[in-house]
Amino acid sequence: MSTNLTPREVVEQLDKYIIGQAEAKRMVAVALRNRYRRSKLPQEIKDEITPKNIIMKGPTGVGKTEIARRLAKLVKAPFVKVEATKFTEVGYVGRDVESMIRDLVEASVRIVKEEKYAEVRPKALDMAIENVAKVLMPIKKQVMKDTPDTQIKAELEQELKEGKLDRLKVEFTITEKEKPVKINPNDPAASEINFSTVMSSIMGGNKKVKTKEMYVKDAIELYVNEISEGLVDMDGINQEALKRAEQDGIIFIDEIDKIAAATGNHGGPDVSREGVQRDILPIVEGCTVNTKYGMIKTDYILFIAAGAFHVADVKDLIPELQGRFPVICELTSLTKEDFIKILTETDNAITKLYAELLAVDGVSLQFTADGIDRLAEIAYSDNEIKENIGARRLHAIIEKLMEDIAFEACGNPIVVSVDRAYVDEHLDVTSTGLDMRKYIL
Repeated sequence: MSTNLTPREVVEQLDKYIIGQAEAKRMVAVALRNRYRRSKLPQEIKDEITPKNIIMKGPTGVGKTEIARRLAKLVKAPFVKVEATKFTEVGYVGRDVESMIRDLVEASVRIVKEEKYAEVRPKALDMAIENVAKVLMPIKKQVMKDTPDTQIKAELEQELKEGKLDRLKVEFTITEKEKPVKINPNDPAASEINFSTVMSSIMGGNKKVKTKEMYVKDAIELYVNEISEGLVDMDGINQEALKRAEQDGIIFIDEIDKIAAATGNHGGPDVSREGVQRDILPIVEGCTVNTKYGMIKTDYILFIAAGAFHVADVKDLIPELQGRFPVICELTSLTKEDFIKILTETDNAITKLYAELLAVDGVSLQFTADGIDRLAEIAYSDNEIKENIGARRLHAIIEKLMEDIAFEACGNPIVVSVDRAYVDEHLDVTSTGLDMRKYIL
């Protein structure tokens, strides 16, 4: 665990991006803190404590996925989001449930690799600059014929560090990466082997290289990655990644309600849905899954499931699966006041993002209080009359509102004040009225 935030601090961080849903935030904050508490316990006690998995029940667009995503970012934990509907029962064509664990390990490997690469980057950057300087030396010597090589090299390296030659295009010799091949293509967890590397080592040959024209900036990054790979211990990275996925991994299973059979319906596709539930059960209960990096235990992975549960209910999941999700929290629909806060208080408010986006073309976009109020009113009304799609309704409304100005903006400085009158003028406010067509027989 990379941080020891208290539950209150976790909620404060989530409040920056998600409005309302206090109960859900408290639940996930406690689950996160319990992981930190567990990490401080003796091994014999630690092994007995497993995470309390969570089911978040609520309509679409109220923040279920965002809560889980932001939570994982807070602690830099391995995180994957999967759709329950994408999985099929064992024996059918489709994705098997173990693939979510393999995806989690891949995410963990990516995180650890980035961290280890960052540690060796200063050394790798110096070596990369030295390599690029060697390539540029002949070009520079043509201009500075009477200057000693050591001085030319020093000047080149300084210019490369300062980024003065980033846009220069030169031919570089780079190592060609061979694509690894799976030993058993039918087994997703099978190890991969690079036959070209094996043959090269047997024959005593060198790695394949090729010449490619590219910008100096891109060449430096390419060399940095190539050198970093040789400076880090890949086996150590894989072991650390497996451990981190086991102890800190978070899997978000979305649309869990779609694999629940509604009360009274137990035929047709519902049989297959229950099969998927039975396949998910051992993963959540705790089992060992084989991946190409090694074996991983799922006992201590935190599972957060979410669904709207419009047709089916939580109690329609098989009892064994319900028992493995002891924490159930209900997220509420968004009110007009929530929409106002979403548009003004969150760090990633769509109004702020659109203002930054259009500022590139010289448009100064200013939202007034009455304009925000009108947008929130329309969003809430549309959700009540049409389908309730939560905060996603705001994206649809803002896109329509900004259509003209986004099309006309061409770099000339202009100030646009989005007030109530502007909103009413650019939005078809009559569209918020009741759609009677769906009631015509």
